[in-house]
Amino acid sequence: MKKILLLAFGLVQTLYFSQTQDLAALATGEHVGMNALFDEQDNLYGYVSLYSYGKSGDKTKKFEYVILDKNLNPVANKEFEGDITAGSYMGYVDFRKKVILRPSSLDYSKVKMGELFTPRSMEIDLANNSVQPKTYYDYDNGTFKIISQPKNWKDARKENREEKKTKGYNYYSTVFEIKEGGFLAIELNDYGKYVNNNSLIKFDENKNEVWRYRYNENGDKKNTEELALVEKDAKNIYFIKQKKTNDTKEFTLLVLDMKTGKEVISKPISGLSDDTVDHITSFSSTTRSLDNDKTFDDKIVIVGRNYENKKGVGFARLIIDKNTFEVTTKKINYVTDLSSYIPRIDEFGYVEKSYHLQPRDVFFLKDGSVGILLEKYKIDFNYGVPKTTDLVYIFTDKDFKVRGTKIFTKEKSLSTSDYLFSQYINDGNDVVFFYRDLQKDKETREKNWKLFINTLINGTFKQEIVPISEKDSYTVIPYIGKEGYILLREFNEKEKFNKIRLERLNY
Repeated sequence: MKKILLLAFGLVQTLYFSQTQDLAALATGEHVGMNALFDEQDNLYGYVSLYSYGKSGDKTKKFEYVILDKNLNPVANKEFEGDITAGSYMGYVDFRKKVILRPSSLDYSKVKMGELFTPRSMEIDLANNSVQPKTYYDYDNGTFKIISQPKNWKDARKENREEKKTKGYNYYSTVFEIKEGGFLAIELNDYGKYVNNNSLIKFDENKNEVWRYRYNENGDKKNTEELALVEKDAKNIYFIKQKKTNDTKEFTLLVLDMKTGKEVISKPISGLSDDTVDHITSFSSTTRSLDNDKTFDDKIVIVGRNYENKKGVGFARLIIDKNTFEVTTKKINYVTDLSSYIPRIDEFGYVEKSYHLQPRDVFFLKDGSVGILLEKYKIDFNYGVPKTTDLVYIFTDKDFKVRGTKIFTKEKSLSTSDYLFSQYINDGNDVVFFYRDLQKDKETREKNWKLFINTLINGTFKQEIVPISEKDSYTVIPYIGKEGYILLREFNEKEKFNKIRLERLNY
């Protein structure tokens, strides 16, 4: 569960010195981005740094990537031709151990309005340091086709309008390769206000259809069926299936056999409101979507908001036992479970001065307990600006009962969040998370940023406060580091200074 939010602030004064790297010396192009790379188990692999050399053709732009390992050692670099509409890229590691560069910002300044198109992702094979456009497939009524060049938006809209006029609907499909072998595809007919004739299809490595699961075959405005993917492995695929008739919703745990597509089990989910189950797979805050689930060997754990009468009144946990397929649910309500720990909290999660407790992270520890980190947040409607103050950590036990809370007092900030990111430590038994705070010195009355490093080990918090401040127009951006470290990027664009270093945490 690695949450990264890049925030500009000053130079760290303390922390132990460790490995360093000069990004400006690694390539001659304009530095346009850097991010951490994680594998499918959320383990840090390293970092990718991107450089741009500008326009190289009518529809292309030259870039260069540099891959660093988690100790900041360069392991690969190469120039490549990307789409001219790409401003920069964010990297991730897929299940094949390939590094995928996904466009993270768009640049349409050199493209005519009628020729706008979405840039393609690039795929890096570290085994031979090769890079090429990632292969995507178009699946159309039984036929696979490689997408070699993305359609411009104008042509795509025209085709959709013509198809809708002819058929009365748009045929929609998507296909993707899976680590369990082969491909999964989804197809449906989109009528605009509803969809129907949905199919989930499994193909082997040679793109031959293995099985097909049909649902929502007669869907209309009043009757629909939807599948929300929860998890998949070599044996099964887990869904929450929603069946809606008029305003009535029914939710079931649907498990399909990965090899045959047959139903392993379909059983009702009870104990939570319809809105809670409907939204539990998508847990978000004012700043980002949260990584709110974790799969262990024997179970899948999901945490989301708890709703009653369409209002958020707390949090809910849903556990799927992978052996018995038993579904267990638990709830935490703001007033019932938290009022003795958090002063002036009301039934909808509001506290003093109209601040609302917004979720910032969820921690799933190996002992079965869950931690929920919240931040006091509100919008000043007079000026249209966000405000945040304290962070609140909720402790639960393995039964999702509140064991206590810890409030991290923080100055009022005119930002959407002062929370940065987190990482598991000690083999997933403990956690460390980071936030910033702009504090006023009691003697000088000057305001300076401070970095707060919070470790939770064996149920006990320890906090380290690191003074930070601007110095000679140099800026530092914190990134997640390898276990027990934080990475700091210090740069000054005018002086072309751009260095990163790993600093050991004190715990």
